[in-house]
Amino acid sequence: MKKFILWIAISVIFSNCTNNKAEVEQQPEISYAKFGAEITPDKAINKAEMSEMFKSLKEGDTVSVKFKSNIIDVCQKKGCWMNLDLGNNQETMVRFRDYGFFVPKNAANAEAIVEGSAFLSVTSIDELKHYAKDAGKTDEEIASITEPETKLSIIADGVLIQNISQSTEGDNSKSEQ
Repeated sequence: MKKFILWIAISVIFSNCTNNKAEVEQQPEISYAKFGAEITPDKAINKAEMSEMFKSLKEGDTVSVKFKSNIIDVCQKKGCWMNLDLGNNQETMVRFRDYGFFVPKNAANAEAIVEGSAFLSVTSIDELKHYAKDAGKTDEEIASITEPETKLSIIADGVLIQNISQSTEGDNSKSEQ
């Protein structure tokens, strides 16, 4: 009888240990809203790796990327572009292939994964002022733009945005063009 009770006690202890282990191993699944082409979050490089890749590009180079970072800001008129953080006070402008889709205007500060073509671009003063106006910058901020800018640009085929509903704000179609 003592052996039977001892066996049950040991079984209960081992059972509890294995149940706790299973609970620890389960990771909560991150949900993403999808825009544009179907992409997956796997194998996305981080902003530090993207920044290093940027340093090695020359004007005219194009490279395929899948990159994860936080959204700094989004076009407040249609959601037709967004800027992503590269770290060290650098950012990259992401536009969407053929204006085939837009992202929610309320997506700033969310994490995004973009897949597409990265390249160096020179943005004229007029374009920079246009983008600043779209972003809702003040007249003083817009007037302070006096030089063209060379930076990393991405034409995205697909975008994933963490925890943003597609229907919250913004348009996933080209109907507002």
